[in-house]
Amino acid sequence: MEGQTLGSRGLSEKPAATSPGLSSLGAVFILLKSALGAGLLNFPWAFHKAGGVAPAFLVELVSLVFLISGLVILAYAASVSGQATYQGVVGGLCGPAIGKLCEACFIINLLMISVAFLRVIGDQLEKCKYLYWSGGILGTLAACYLALVIMVQYYTGPQGLVREPRPEPSPWTSGFSLCPASVFQCHEAAVSIYCSMRNQSLSHWALVSVLSLLGCCLVYSLTGLYGFLTFRTDVSADILMSYPGNDGVIIVARVLFAVSIVTVYPIVLFLGRSVMQDFWRRSCCQVCVPRALADPSGLGVRMSLTVLWVAMTLAMALLLPDLGEIIGIIGGISSFFIFIFPGLCLICAISTEPIGPRFKCCLEVWGVVSVLVGTFIFGQSTVAAVLELF
Repeated sequence: MEGQTLGSRGLSEKPAATSPGLSSLGAVFILLKSALGAGLLNFPWAFHKAGGVAPAFLVELVSLVFLISGLVILAYAASVSGQATYQGVVGGLCGPAIGKLCEACFIINLLMISVAFLRVIGDQLEKCKYLYWSGGILGTLAACYLALVIMVQYYTGPQGLVREPRPEPSPWTSGFSLCPASVFQCHEAAVSIYCSMRNQSLSHWALVSVLSLLGCCLVYSLTGLYGFLTFRTDVSADILMSYPGNDGVIIVARVLFAVSIVTVYPIVLFLGRSVMQDFWRRSCCQVCVPRALADPSGLGVRMSLTVLWVAMTLAMALLLPDLGEIIGIIGGISSFFIFIFPGLCLICAISTEPIGPRFKCCLEVWGVVSVLVGTFIFGQSTVAAVLELF
């Protein structure tokens, strides 16, 4: 709506979106699919690093509050800004400088997710010589099956387990090491999902967010708990690598997870390439380049960016030692999308809305707390990743 200020947009007004029609159930499953990724394989190891079951559950419950809050804030920010993408919302509310930082983090995060996908596929191929793949299988099904298998294996006591001894975690920092792994990856797609829904009321989106993250938390918790209890300090960074390669039930789990990753990798590549194309378009506008190169949708540009993306992710997947370090890096970068950017968006959005001073102060404090928590998680995970490498 041209000529309308940000402050005059009500919460019930829909952001600019084309043909919204996604059902609530569809939104729940899409959010679940976004969150149930390669980090699930790393969760039992994260329980070990957190120092056991009790501190792991405590960190997970605290994180859940911020995860739900971040999704609700992003929907509110989308309704205020009128934007339909995550980076558009951040750039529209927080300014072009923060918007460019968001785009850079978006590319790096998607790049590392692609690396994690390739690393998982490589691990399963190394462990199972008979791995095959077929289409039509949902990632949510693969994650639920994995959780169920790990629970059953705990009670049946599988033989021939692979042992990879790990040092005991430091007692005073142990609980914080779960933070990077406990930030479920669904916030990057939250704005697009919200803007595609038929019912875009904030209360309805809050219900969708709670249901999605509770389901995600259940699957992650069961996987982490039973995987950790089965192997204790011998748990691998990729839980499937702790099981023998000739177990039929585990082979099926590897197949399902590999299929899920094979089908998601092109989507992640497409999202990352689209952000790179936007950057390419803006860069070409500032310098004189041939028309064929200035068009980011051209075949040559798209092929070059795709080859570059695949080559970089393959090289990094081969160079990085294990999945745990990759997940740590992803968790650190994701703190921007889950804590820092939503906190900044909340602070900027309420400055344009007619809100009572007391409630406004509470929202500002929550925004500041969210930014500080995200900064801490980013710093902690970055330092931990650097120490692991050296």
